[in-house]
Amino acid sequence: MDNIKGCVTIKKGRPNYYIILDYKDSTGKRCRPSIMTDIPIKGNNKRLANAKLKEVLAEYNSNQLDLSKDIMFLDFMGQWLETRKDTKAITLVTYDGYKLVYDKHIVPYFQPLKLKLKDITPAHLEKYMSDKLMNLSPNTVIKQMHNVSKCLDTAVRQNIIAFNPAKRIDWPQKTKYTGAQHLSPQQIEHLLSVIKGDIIEPIILFAIFYGMRRSEILGMKWNAIDLENNFFTIQHTVTRVNGILHKSDRTKNRSSYGNMPIPIIIKNCLENVLQSQKQNRLLQPNDYIDEGYVFTHIDGRLILPNYASSRFTQLLKRNGLPHIRFHDLRHSSAGFLRHLGFDMKDIQTWLRHGDIGTTMNIYVNLDMEAKNSIADNLNMRFQNFGT
Repeated sequence: MDNIKGCVTIKKGRPNYYIILDYKDSTGKRCRPSIMTDIPIKGNNKRLANAKLKEVLAEYNSNQLDLSKDIMFLDFMGQWLETRKDTKAITLVTYDGYKLVYDKHIVPYFQPLKLKLKDITPAHLEKYMSDKLMNLSPNTVIKQMHNVSKCLDTAVRQNIIAFNPAKRIDWPQKTKYTGAQHLSPQQIEHLLSVIKGDIIEPIILFAIFYGMRRSEILGMKWNAIDLENNFFTIQHTVTRVNGILHKSDRTKNRSSYGNMPIPIIIKNCLENVLQSQKQNRLLQPNDYIDEGYVFTHIDGRLILPNYASSRFTQLLKRNGLPHIRFHDLRHSSAGFLRHLGFDMKDIQTWLRHGDIGTTMNIYVNLDMEAKNSIADNLNMRFQNFGT
């Protein structure tokens, strides 16, 4: 197969961008297949469509994928994952997550079946989903199937299989996450009063004040903070996936990246942290580790995600507060903003959600406090009408 070229195009009456490939197959015949993307035309997404084209061309032109019709399904998927990592189609954090699913779920299930890629049928994938749903949530199974389906899309584009069997079966219905908890405004104030002086006090303050993700807070560096003009930039993250620590200059999504203001309470916090680091550096001139991070141990070592979360859990327990995840401080921040009178659009902007739907779906449970208040008021108003 010759080196493959391609372009992005629009088809009349179709809402999404298409990719048109151009190449000659092994017989010399010219092929120009079209691939519909999931990128809508509306919204000026041409740049995203061109990025998708580069990803598709990288998969086609990579020498790392075995394009033979007799390749085993697991071999192809394993090579597909490596190709996506090597061509930077996905981040290393995403790759580690995909690889964990592949090693822990896909391989143990399909290895005994010894299936070639060309022999995978909808029935095989339907049985896989059915078996996994016995122990995993629908949302987890959907994520696994999403990876399988993208892999099989590549096999279709490379003419190894005629169609994607994952697209010929019904996937489970996605369920809304209802386990998110949050601290009330009163509990937030209590928490901030009892953690003064703790090593993760400033981390918790940033989580509540800005609703920042743990990865974004721990990834803060001094070179992204302007204390003269009172703003900082969220541009670096620290995460741990499958036991591997990742330090990345990429945020979760485009809307997550951005500048945030520094009011006086946050400025005082940062100046105190900076002063402590200067003192610790003087006391340990030969042992201090300086990687430029804001939130560190006394020897300059970065505070890691699991340490921040476990210490946060201890602080809650020690001070009689309900157990919540560290990420639920983001929900608590949203609840506090609602308590102060801000609407969902304001909260979306402050928490840097990509769209208002995300804010509404995740924080719909916060409305219960408002509903309870209404119910109490109505109860008082109508108490004389009770039987």
